[in-house]
Amino acid sequence: MGENEMSVFGVSEAEEEIYRHFLRNPGTPTDDLHLLLHSEPQVARACVARLQELGLLHPEGADRRIFPTDPEVSLARLVDLRLHALHQELQHVTRSRHIIDGLRAEQGARTPPPQGIEQLEGLAQIRNRIDDLAFFARDEILSVEPYTKLSPENIARSRPLDLRCLRRGVRIRNVVARAALQDPPTAAYLRELAAHGASIRVTSDTAERLLVYDRRAALVPLDPRNTARGALLAHRSGLVSNIIALFEKIWDQAEDLARAGGQDDAPADTGLSGIELRVLMSMCTAGKDESGARELGVSVRTYRRHVADLMQTLGAASRAQAALRARERGWI
Repeated sequence: MGENEMSVFGVSEAEEEIYRHFLRNPGTPTDDLHLLLHSEPQVARACVARLQELGLLHPEGADRRIFPTDPEVSLARLVDLRLHALHQELQHVTRSRHIIDGLRAEQGARTPPPQGIEQLEGLAQIRNRIDDLAFFARDEILSVEPYTKLSPENIARSRPLDLRCLRRGVRIRNVVARAALQDPPTAAYLRELAAHGASIRVTSDTAERLLVYDRRAALVPLDPRNTARGALLAHRSGLVSNIIALFEKIWDQAEDLARAGGQDDAPADTGLSGIELRVLMSMCTAGKDESGARELGVSVRTYRRHVADLMQTLGAASRAQAALRARERGWI
């Protein structure tokens, strides 16, 4: 047998050999499969049963002959199952943080949390620290971001981290400028986050820019008008409490995104639905259909149907041409 390429998905070498056999010989009897594996008949039957459970094989017809599921569909399903298992494992790990506190108590001396204020210089250092803080956030992320639009690059960079946090159960409360809703890709992205559980409000009269992670670390720019000048990162200090109080004041005065713009409606000048705008953004930033469908929470088949509809709407013969025409119309 060759290398067990499907082991990363939890498929054993014997199971992979049987799946490959049916790809080459669909509908063949299963009586002699144990000879292929050089094993006992019950081992081969167990492999077939598990492959059916995974959706890689399925019986057809009155005689219940076994046929393979299309490899692309099979691999997409295995990826989803594996990601779900990893997600569950990650949740278990992040929720076990209390073990550290218990071990420190046994040691008799707890290490104090970081105190004071740290200055960050340059956009690269700020972005890297934001990525770290978001990656390790466990409970809540608060933010006020007065941007008027997000570039496709900014959305592509932010989407994986934001959706990952929401999938892990991290609560996100975000206040944005009302003007951001006038930019179709930005508005579509905000509604996408809201559809995945983020709480988003809009405001017309704030220039504040702040981020708070787990109510323990707060990030504010040195100059709100020029974030490239650097930022201050506060840990567990009175400053963090004051920044949270400022956030709550802005939050209370802001309007819910659904009331501000209509959560399921796209801006009138595009003629697209909210899901179509999200698919349009995804097909221009996600690498594969499986990744785009997973990020939007739809099946690959549904995702591809929306892509085909968008290409027809734009009169495009290819996805690249569709993306170009969408940009020319100002949709992304």
